[in-house]
Amino acid sequence: MSKEIFKRLTVDLGDRSYDILVGENLVTNAGKLVQPFLKQQRTFIITDENVAKHHLATLEDALSFEGITSKSLILPYGEQTKSFGQLEKVIDFLLENKIDRKSTLIAFGGGVIGDLAGFAAATVMRGIDFIQIPTTLLSQVDSSVGGKTGINTSRGKNLVGSFHQPQIVLADIGLLQTLPHRELLAGYAEVVKYGLINNPNFFAWLEDNGAQVVGGSHQIQTQAVLTSCKAKADIVALDERESGARGLLNLGHTFGHALEAEARYNGSLLHGEAISIGMVMAHDLSAELGLCHVKDAQIVRAHFQKIGLPIETSFVSSNALGGKKLEVSRLMDHMSRDKKVSDGRLTFVMTKGIGQAYLDNAVDITTVSEFLERTVTK
Repeated sequence: MSKEIFKRLTVDLGDRSYDILVGENLVTNAGKLVQPFLKQQRTFIITDENVAKHHLATLEDALSFEGITSKSLILPYGEQTKSFGQLEKVIDFLLENKIDRKSTLIAFGGGVIGDLAGFAAATVMRGIDFIQIPTTLLSQVDSSVGGKTGINTSRGKNLVGSFHQPQIVLADIGLLQTLPHRELLAGYAEVVKYGLINNPNFFAWLEDNGAQVVGGSHQIQTQAVLTSCKAKADIVALDERESGARGLLNLGHTFGHALEAEARYNGSLLHGEAISIGMVMAHDLSAELGLCHVKDAQIVRAHFQKIGLPIETSFVSSNALGGKKLEVSRLMDHMSRDKKVSDGRLTFVMTKGIGQAYLDNAVDITTVSEFLERTVTK
């Protein structure tokens, strides 16, 4: 076993509190790290084809070295795996292998696997323990932390799911070496989000170091993941079930999820790409309404563009719709089905400037529609 080097953060949720370990060689030493959280020496690993090819044998060997048995299920890669059909496949796999309430499920993959496996863990046998080992930048800084689990439906993204906190999260920076550059870029969008919500100093740091985050510097990536996880852990500790402050983590997501729905979750538009466009839109709309300075919106736009992330809805048209223009009515329909709708009103995360995001459920729907008309025709 290689020597693991990590730093520890705690998500403070009382008796549901857990640690996030961020560092290197965590998968190689996973058996030793997860051992204290197992009720029996028996685990089930849910992963995808891409992760399995590069890292599954390492994880299985690490568990076996500590006397922990494992059975693995390898699912297709991609957002379409977050479905009822694949959820049924996971649950059938667990039941066929005689899972019991003392068994532990390990989610070993990106956000899709973490959300799907976490939801299966929340429901099978009325709930079993699970562990998150996120393998993408996006899942390390966002989806693996906070206990949100779920699947997509034809009606929208993440509309079926539950809150189910993991026992521990192992964010191994070394896994990012095998991540395609496009996936790394997509994850970076969620990193920037934490600066744009309430930490202008972090955004300024990313202005100087963002290129190294997506360029592969382990030291800089570790700092970015630690800062992002600390930001999310603090918000989740205040608002575990998204009744208030946690809604700020949806900056850019109301627009972004609508774009993803139009792209049909077929891989032509990654989640982080949609959120990049969505955050630019949120800042543009805030500037149009006089809530923030136009210069702030321009700075955000320039930062994402410099890093290499999409900033225009035309990216969706050309990459997902074969050049066909987005339809405002369809985008509005998707947004009306968003899980952030309350009492028939859409809640947007707006901003008064970089690092000054806030929740607003008083944005006029006609204003949003007119904004989209101008935006999708660019």
